[in-house]
Amino acid sequence: MADDPFQSRFAADASLLPHMADLANDRVLVALLAEADYRAASFLDQRLLTDRVGREWMAWDALPDLGAAAAGPHFIFHIGHVGSTLVSRLLAEVGDVLPLREPMLLRTLAQVAERIERPESVWSPELYRTRLAQTLGWLGRGFAPGQRAMVKASSVITAVADDLTGSDGRALFLHVPLPRYLETILAGEASMAETLAQAPARMARLAALLPDFPHALWQLPPVTRVAMSWLCEMATAQRRLPPDDPRRLWVDFEAMLADPAAALMAQATHFGLPIDPARIEAALAGPIMRQYSKAPEHGYTPDLRRELQAQAAADHAPAIAEAIAWVEALAARYTNLADLPILGDQSVIQEVRCSS
Repeated sequence: MADDPFQSRFAADASLLPHMADLANDRVLVALLAEADYRAASFLDQRLLTDRVGREWMAWDALPDLGAAAAGPHFIFHIGHVGSTLVSRLLAEVGDVLPLREPMLLRTLAQVAERIERPESVWSPELYRTRLAQTLGWLGRGFAPGQRAMVKASSVITAVADDLTGSDGRALFLHVPLPRYLETILAGEASMAETLAQAPARMARLAALLPDFPHALWQLPPVTRVAMSWLCEMATAQRRLPPDDPRRLWVDFEAMLADPAAALMAQATHFGLPIDPARIEAALAGPIMRQYSKAPEHGYTPDLRRELQAQAAADHAPAIAEAIAWVEALAARYTNLADLPILGDQSVIQEVRCSS
């Protein structure tokens, strides 16, 4: 690597982002980003590739392996639509953190992992492990000494969360109680469409987690499919990010909204970030809490979120009740699901709602 100027630069320069992979041709698209681009981007996916972003396809093996000494990134995992982008933006403000929100390369790794033991797998298990470690080294680079990269993964990436975090990585897992999740998804046409589109893959994953699974997707009405999606991601996290592991911090986003300063301080402590109450206060008082985090040009506040949830709860009450009963029946059937926070801490939820 020392004899190759590009490899030496790539090893130390976070501006060279391995953006996406082409498995058929065994190559990686490298994009050139400034630190401000990382901080602004809600998604490091195909929307990133505007005309002003330089990029070039390179053979995978032309990119260096940074070795076992490379620090991997911290991770934010979540069940989807539970404030993960907001938390990523806040932590980037309160600590020396480089945010990477939903890098596409991790989706490729998750797709490979899903098939790794099957005949159609394009990689061997050994190559998967090698390239997983290589990717984590790439995503762990910062722009300055001491800066720690923090990946906000896509919700489906939780299926390989234990592979990504390794033996010493720290992770945050964001969730909400089932009723709030249903209300949040039902309050947005786009979020409902997205969740229903992902339902077949999540149904398959849930059935793989639960032996003798008694349901088929076609049997479930739309709102119950949303509840199934919640259950899939929560059961996946229970297995991949056990809540009793001190390296994994489970955070109820509804409870976080009741006391965001305390929650941010706890999250910063968990990740080993410097604690500065003044920076936390400034971040919470700034524009982040008044914007829609995935599209900051649009206004969005916790109060508006609660109003939309309440309207969805009123509009869809019978279907929501049916969906919750479906999940509760499965929790009664499978003992490993009994500890999932299906209804959450209702005293906290009531406090959040009354504060609006």
